[in-house]
Amino acid sequence: MTAKKEKTGLVLEGGAMRGLFSAGIMDVLMESGVTFDGIIGVSAGAAFGCNWKSRQKGRALRYNLRFCREKRYCSWYSLLTTGDLFGAEFCYHTLPRELDPFDGETYEADPTAFYIVCTDARTGEPVYRRCDKADDESFEWMRASGSMPLVSRPVRIGGGLYLDGALSDSVPLKYFESLGYTKNVVILTQPAGYLKPPARFRGLVRFLLRRTPAAAQALLDRPAVYNAQLRYVEEQARSGRIFLFRPEAPLPASRLCRDPKKLQATYDAGAAAAYARLEELKRFLSE
Repeated sequence: MTAKKEKTGLVLEGGAMRGLFSAGIMDVLMESGVTFDGIIGVSAGAAFGCNWKSRQKGRALRYNLRFCREKRYCSWYSLLTTGDLFGAEFCYHTLPRELDPFDGETYEADPTAFYIVCTDARTGEPVYRRCDKADDESFEWMRASGSMPLVSRPVRIGGGLYLDGALSDSVPLKYFESLGYTKNVVILTQPAGYLKPPARFRGLVRFLLRRTPAAAQALLDRPAVYNAQLRYVEEQARSGRIFLFRPEAPLPASRLCRDPKKLQATYDAGAAAAYARLEELKRFLSE
């Protein structure tokens, strides 16, 4: 009897502009013919990871270098005038439809299952959405996944209200395993030894998010939840059950970096990590 093929998955955490490290890795893997049965992305992991399914190598880097200093893309001006630090209409509709077109036809034809993680702003619980279509609703799910609390409005989709997926499930490895993805590659955007510090200004957070108290609690609980997820990922990596990419040192780009040189260096660090371990990765996926 032929053994059943294991489902391969790619798990992408967020980190805003640190996500260009993940984009560099993905572009090298795409160029090298590596494939996955499914991808799950959180926040920047969703916004950049969708380019895998549309097979648009280099797109995430290209538009970030082009628009990183554009006030409609990410700025305090955008926050003050629209309520979103990352301009909702510009980032999730104007840019992919007009300025750097997203290849929706290829996205929909590609067999890779693509999942996005959001947080239900009313309950604080994670919501997992499979997006097979490259339509406005899918772009709104991507927007919701990256809608950081305190600097973004909750995104209304249907009857729901959603925020950044990192609030509730920053590294959704366990969820992907529950779907049957048993051979997973995980990309983190912080180096080994990083732990998220305890939340500060707890009273202020509760006040600012008083309309969505469950989301406020998820934000306050996030350090403990995230650090526990890191421990699980590291245990799985040590046992050989997953293949783990992470930067060797803190990345040049911070979450809200607008320096093109640092963005390029962050992408290059990901590409270098992928080239250095490409054969090792291929053996892991084929065993």
